[in-house]
Amino acid sequence: MIDHARDLVSVREATDRLLIAAAKLDNAAVTEPSRLPGWSRGHVLAHLARNADALVNVLQGRPMYVSGTARDADIERDAPRPLDVQLADVRESGGRFQDAGAAPADWTRTVELRNGVTDAAARVPFRRWVEVELHHVDLGIGYELEDLPAEFVEREIDFLANRFTGHPDVPPTRVTDGTRAWSTGREADAAEITVRGTAPDLLGWLAGRRDGSGLTAEGGTLPSLPPL
Repeated sequence: MIDHARDLVSVREATDRLLIAAAKLDNAAVTEPSRLPGWSRGHVLAHLARNADALVNVLQGRPMYVSGTARDADIERDAPRPLDVQLADVRESGGRFQDAGAAPADWTRTVELRNGVTDAAARVPFRRWVEVELHHVDLGIGYELEDLPAEFVEREIDFLANRFTGHPDVPPTRVTDGTRAWSTGREADAAEITVRGTAPDLLGWLAGRRDGSGLTAEGGTLPSLPPL
C-alpha cells in the first residue's frame, strides 16, 4: 500500500540532497552538458522545477501542462539561468509541491498526468521522488545509481517492470538481482529470457540510463526496451 506521506518525506530529503550537491557547481557548470542527450544541467534543473509545479497542478485537479509544446518552451526558457536562480526555483517549486501534498485530500482519487495517463493520487509523491532521484544522477555531478536509496531502487524497478509488462516488443523476461525477481514484457506462461545483475544496473537498464553491459542475459540477447 502506498504511503503518500512517507513518500513526501522522501521527496523532501532527495530534493535537499540534490540542492546541496548542485550548490557546489558554478554558472559555467550549469551550461555544460548533462547526461541526457541535448540537455545541459540547466535544462535538467529547469525541468525539475517545472515538473514540481506540474504535479501541483495534477494534485489540484488542473491539467499537468498546458501542452507539450508549452512544457518544452518553459524548459528552454529557464535552462540558461544562473545557478542561484536555478537552485532557488527548484527549492521554491519543491516547497509548493510539499504544500500541495500536505493539504487535506482524498488520496484514493484518480488523477490525470501527461498524455492521458492516469494514476492514484497517492502515487504522485513517488512519481516526484523518481524525478528528483534520477535527474540528480542525470546531472553528472557524482551522484550515481549506486547511491540511490535501496527502497527507491526496488520500488522503481518494480514500477518500470510493470510499465513494460504486456508490451508487444519486449519478450517475456524475468529480471533478478539474485535476491528479488520481477517479470516484464509480453504475457507468457514462462519467461524466455532471464536478465541478471545488480539492482542499480537493472534500474539503469530499465530507466534508459545504462546500456545493460553490466547485465547477463540467459535464454537470448538482452531485450531492447522502448523509450519511456
